[in-house]
Amino acid sequence: MKQAFDHLKAKGKPDCTTLTDHLDHVVAATVKAATAFGMNVDVARQGAILHDIGKAHPVFQHRLKDSYKHSPTDEPMRHELASLLFLPVFDKSLWPVMVEMVVAHHKSTRNDTKRKGIIDLDERFGPRAFALHSAEWGSWSPTALAILSAYGIQARPISLTEAREAYDYAFDYCKNTPDGYSEWKGLLMAGDHFASALVHRTYNQTRRLFNVPLLTYYNRQHPLYPLSYIAADSERPHTLVTACTGAGKTDYLLRRCRGRVFYTLPFQASINSMYERLKHDMGKDNPDLDIRVLHAASRLTVEKNKYEEKTIQGHMGSAVKVLTPHQLASVVFGTRGYEATLMDLRGCDVILDEIHTYTNVTRSIVLKIVEMLKLIGCRIHIGTATMSSVLTNRIRALLGPDTVHEVALTDEQLDQFDRHGVHKISSYDDAQERIAQAVADGQKVLVVANRVETAQQRFQALQIAHPNVPMLLLHSRFKRGERGRLEQQLTGKRLDATGRPIYEFNTGQGACIVVSTQVVEVSLDISFDLMITDTAPLDALIQRFGRVNRKRTPETIGKVKPVFVIAPPETEGEAKPYELAVLEASFNALPDGDVLRERNVQALIDQVFPDVDNILIDKDAIYVNGRWRIEKLVHKPKSVLFDALDIDSMVCVTEADQQAYEQAGYEERMAYEIPVRYHAIAHNGLARSEGGNKPFIVPDKAYDPVLGLQMSLALPAFYNSFF
Repeated sequence: MKQAFDHLKAKGKPDCTTLTDHLDHVVAATVKAATAFGMNVDVARQGAILHDIGKAHPVFQHRLKDSYKHSPTDEPMRHELASLLFLPVFDKSLWPVMVEMVVAHHKSTRNDTKRKGIIDLDERFGPRAFALHSAEWGSWSPTALAILSAYGIQARPISLTEAREAYDYAFDYCKNTPDGYSEWKGLLMAGDHFASALVHRTYNQTRRLFNVPLLTYYNRQHPLYPLSYIAADSERPHTLVTACTGAGKTDYLLRRCRGRVFYTLPFQASINSMYERLKHDMGKDNPDLDIRVLHAASRLTVEKNKYEEKTIQGHMGSAVKVLTPHQLASVVFGTRGYEATLMDLRGCDVILDEIHTYTNVTRSIVLKIVEMLKLIGCRIHIGTATMSSVLTNRIRALLGPDTVHEVALTDEQLDQFDRHGVHKISSYDDAQERIAQAVADGQKVLVVANRVETAQQRFQALQIAHPNVPMLLLHSRFKRGERGRLEQQLTGKRLDATGRPIYEFNTGQGACIVVSTQVVEVSLDISFDLMITDTAPLDALIQRFGRVNRKRTPETIGKVKPVFVIAPPETEGEAKPYELAVLEASFNALPDGDVLRERNVQALIDQVFPDVDNILIDKDAIYVNGRWRIEKLVHKPKSVLFDALDIDSMVCVTEADQQAYEQAGYEERMAYEIPVRYHAIAHNGLARSEGGNKPFIVPDKAYDPVLGLQMSLALPAFYNSFF
C-alpha cells in the first residue's frame, strides 16, 4: 500500500529517498533508541511517523526537483511545521510529546541562525507563517492522512480550522516551555540522524546498537602492571585512578565500566591508537562489537570498504566510542543536537583520560562536562598520571567524595617506574652531539617541538646532518589522508601487500629519528631511547617523557634513559601556544642531571599548578549551580562553542588538488584537506574554493608530503600560473 506514495520524496539527490522509506527508517531507529532509553515505544513510533509527514506539502516536493533554483526571495517552508498541522489525528494527551519530537528537530524554536524557527517565523511573518505551511491544504492533506493511515494511525479529515488550532497550540507550547532539555526531541533527533545517514542500511545496523561490551579481557593480571592486581569492584559509581604511564590505567578504567563506554582523549593520534587497541583487545570476546572513533578525520581511520562503520561514527548507540572532549562539549553549551548527545550518554560509562593535558579553557569545559554527566546518571572514570591536587579536589567536590572510588600507587610501587634521567640544556643546538652519539649507537631518538614550524626546521636540519638515518616528521598540518599513513608508520601499523606489519621507526631495528609536536603526547604506545624536547607545562611534559623507555620488562626496571629539556624562550610570543610563566615554573621544577622520581611528581605538579584558572565558562553554559539556563526546544549557535574552546580551525587544499577536491565525495574530500588555524591563514590573501568546507587554496610549493604545509610559502606570490 505504501508503494502508492513513492512519488513523494523525503530527500533529493543523491539518495532520492521516498517519504515512506524514510519514515520506515526513522521508525526503526527511533523505536530501537526508545527501548534502550526506557521510553514509551508506542509514543516514540507515533512521533517518528508524524515528524516528516509535512514533506508531502507540494512546495517541499517542488523544491526537491532538479529544476528548482533557490532564490533569496523564496519564502521559508519548514516541513516540520507543516507536520504539526496533523496533530488532531493523535490523542490530545500526546500533543506535548508530539510537539517536542517534531517542532525543533531541525531548527531551534527561537533565535535560529537563519531565523526559521516557529517563533522566529511568527515574528517575521505573523499570520502569514501559518498560511505558508497550510497552503493548498485541500489538495495535499488527504495524501498525508492516507500515509498516516497506512502506518496504522486512525486518521480522519482535518479542517483548516483544526489545523490552525494545532499550529497555535504548538506555537503557544514552544513560547512557554520551561528551562531544561527535551528527552523526546533528543530521541527523535538521534533516530532521524541515524536513519538519514544509513538510509536502507538502517535496519541491519540497528541490531548492533546499544549493546553493552563484554570487558572480561581486562581482568588479566601481570606483575609489571600493579593496577591489574587491585580489585575494581566498588559500590561507588565514579573512579579516580592516579598512576604513572605503564601501570595499567586503561585496563583498570575499563574494568570499572558496567555499560556502554565513551572514552575521551585529547589528541587525534592517541585517539586513533586507542581505537585500534580496543578493537584488538575486545575482538575475540565481542566479534560483532560496534566500536567507533570520532574526531575531524575519523572516517579516514575506519577500515576501507566499511561503509556503515564510516557513516555512523558520530551517531547514537555505539558500544564503545573513542573521542575528544570537544565532541562532548555540545552538552555544556547547548549547541545543535545536544539533546541527542545527552540521550546517547545517559547512564553510560565515560572515561576521561589525562584531562590535565588540556588547555585552561578546555580543562574548565571538562569540569562542566563532569557536572553534566553526573546529572544524567553517567558513571565517570578519570585516569591521570599528573593531575594537580587542586584540580583533583574540584572533581571530588563535583562528584561528591562518597561517590568516588580512588586508586593510587604506593611510593614503593612508584619507585619501580623511575625511568627518566632529566638534563636541562640552554638551546636545541646543545643537543646535537648527544643526538649524533645516539644514532651511532643505534638508538631511537624523539625530538618534540611546541610549534609546527620549529618541528619542520629541526627535521630539515637533521636530514642534512644524518642523511642515512630513517627519519619521520609528524604534526597536524599534513593532508588528513597522509597523516594517517604517518601515524601508522610511527606505531608499526602500516601493512605490506600481504597484510603483514612493516616494522619501521618505533618498531623497527636500528637507529631512527622522529620529529613531532604535541600530537605524540598522550596514550601513544611508542618507546624511544632518547628525547629532546621544548619545555611544555609540567603535566604535559611528563606525558611526553612517557614516550621514552616506555616498554617495561623485568630486566629494564631500574634502568633510566635520558630526556633533554630545552630552556623556555624569553618572550610571551615565543612561548605560544603556552604561557611563559608556566613554562618557566615547569622548567625550574625539574631535576637536572638526575632521575625524575615518580614518587615526587605530584609535589612538583602542585608546585607548578597551585591553583586552577577560573575560566568564565558559566556565562555560556546551559546548566549552572543546579539550574538549567536554556529553554526546552532551543539550541545555541555553534559559534558559542567555538568561541569558548578558542577553536578557529580551518582547512586548505593545494592548487593541484582543488579540482579533484571539488568533484569528490565527502570522504575523498577529507583526505585532501590540511587542517590549519583560521587566523594563521585567513589574512594571507589566498583564494578559496566554493566546494566542500570552502578551503583556502595554498600554492603547491607550500606543501611537501614529507614536511607538510609550510606556512611561510602559503602566499599568493607562490601560486603556479598553470592553475
